[in-house]
Amino acid sequence: MTMVEQPDTLAPVAGPATEAMVSKDIIRRGLIVAPALIAACGFIWGLHGAYSSAYGVAIVLVNFALAAGIVSVSARISLGLMMGAVLFGYLVRLGLIFLAVLLVKDAGWISLPALGTTIIVTHLGLLV
Repeated sequence: MTMVEQPDTLAPVAGPATEAMVSKDIIRRGLIVAPALIAACGFIWGLHGAYSSAYGVAIVLVNFALAAGIVSVSARISLGLMMGAVLFGYLVRLGLIFLAVLLVKDAGWISLPALGTTIIVTHLGLLV
């Protein structure tokens, strides 16, 4: 019977920060597709829809940048810390998205259907 070697969770992760490169590519693609999404929401929900869509795209792109930053910083310290940071970072980022929506839900320029659609479509679309 052979023993399977377990990874050292206290050691930093070696190699280049690929998550930063992936995140930069996602943000680049998001900025390319944002005008079309904003125009579509503006066509459907009017000017408030366009404003809401732009705000939603910004929320999503900041979310992806924060995710990559959390992984990049914590991976240089240790694998165990990275796993914890990814888990709790997800919860914090989800809370930040909730807070970003909660702060503007009653604003006169917001269209909640446009904002919700943009957040969902942009998150899913950029991960493909």
